[in-house]
Amino acid sequence: MSDVLAAQCEIDEWPQGVKMNNNLVLIVEDEPAIAKIIEGYLLREGFRTVQAADGETALQHHALLKPDIVLLDVRIPRIDGFGVLARLRQTSSTPVIMVTALADDIDRLSGLHLGADDYVVKPFNPQEVVARVKAVLRRVLGERQDAIRRFRTIEVDFGSYAVFINRGGQRVPLSLTLSEFRILAHMIRHPTQAFGRADILDACLPESDALVRTVDTHISNLRRKLEEIGETGFFPAVRGVGYRLSDPQ
Repeated sequence: MSDVLAAQCEIDEWPQGVKMNNNLVLIVEDEPAIAKIIEGYLLREGFRTVQAADGETALQHHALLKPDIVLLDVRIPRIDGFGVLARLRQTSSTPVIMVTALADDIDRLSGLHLGADDYVVKPFNPQEVVARVKAVLRRVLGERQDAIRRFRTIEVDFGSYAVFINRGGQRVPLSLTLSEFRILAHMIRHPTQAFGRADILDACLPESDALVRTVDTHISNLRRKLEEIGETGFFPAVRGVGYRLSDPQ
């Protein structure tokens, strides 16, 4: 039996008396003791789990089993965590929480601009990891329930994490990072409301340690990408407050 087929057979096991919530967590960790601890805490909370000890196996499990969220260690063999994340983001919006113990990795992850939804630092409290998993899933599932929102020429598809610009009957895709998508998705719900930087950070990256000024960078990138395809007037600054998606017409 292949490793992937074996994983399929194992994911339905959870402790007696625990209510299953049906969310599948892919744990990508090459240290068996750590993976077992994380798995135990997740099973106690009703999650289903499957493990991978290297990047190639992780990608195989993801393709076949379609997990609801991935806990991805950065320093894994064959393909490291950053490589796995990059491959996943080419075709998938599955939430990913990165796990690392190295300061250099933390610097790269702190802005979450690589497409990760959150990160945790070793050594960690397993209960905190479970709390992060629950928080990311709550946010992602909440976003997907909104289906599609439109404002002026912008169309946001929450289910597929896609953004389109409607121009002359054509739907032009707009390529955004995950952080940029979250900010746009948050603000399009109330397009003329002024949002403070801290409000945007709390709503869009609640688990991150990013600085409030990080919002300025994301807003600037969003504005630039829209202007590059001829869309102007979005994300005006509001003195003393922050930003809104558009000024009232």
